[in-house]
Amino acid sequence: MLRQASYGTIKIGTYQSLKRLIVDRPEDETLLTNVMCGVLSGVISSSIANPTDVLKIRMQAQGNVIQGSMMGNFMNIYQQEGTRGLWKGVSLTAQRAAIVVGVELPVYDMTKKHLILSGHMGDNVYTHFVSSFACGLAGALASNPVDVVRTRLMNQRGASLYQGTLDCIMQTWRSEGFMALYKGFFPNWLRLGPWNIIFFLTYEQLKKLNV
Repeated sequence: MLRQASYGTIKIGTYQSLKRLIVDRPEDETLLTNVMCGVLSGVISSSIANPTDVLKIRMQAQGNVIQGSMMGNFMNIYQQEGTRGLWKGVSLTAQRAAIVVGVELPVYDMTKKHLILSGHMGDNVYTHFVSSFACGLAGALASNPVDVVRTRLMNQRGASLYQGTLDCIMQTWRSEGFMALYKGFFPNWLRLGPWNIIFFLTYEQLKKLNV
């Protein structure tokens, strides 16, 4: 919850702020503008929130019994490994976030915009539902290859089989076929889909309270 609250808050706030810096009105937004803002906000938010991701992974790896409190685990990482330990894997995390956010948020905005402009749907909960459903599907399609690569790179032991992200993608594709990059797609979609629907429906209702 701590990871999602920090990462999600920074992500959506940065994305909206960057858009307002580039264009004055929502009608003037383009797909390129939204993708660029999504990629930047993904990198910024995931980099800042990386310590919470490290903390989450370390506590999940402790087995049946969590050893110590959340703050205690956080301090242990800092004392044993320093600041660098809190930002382990930040490059992979930032790459994934850049792709996911660079796809999800622009897809949501563009779907919502076209549905409203078509005249068939207004700015209501049904439009928000369809847009967030499309957003979750697009996010799962875009992020799954990155998740497969990240998992394989993080699970390497001893001599490195993969030299980096691109090398891992190419080796996996050549040896196992393209669809190997989509292993675990449905569980991934079942996580991202409902999360995006709940998030955007809630987000849109909260925005209306401030109008």
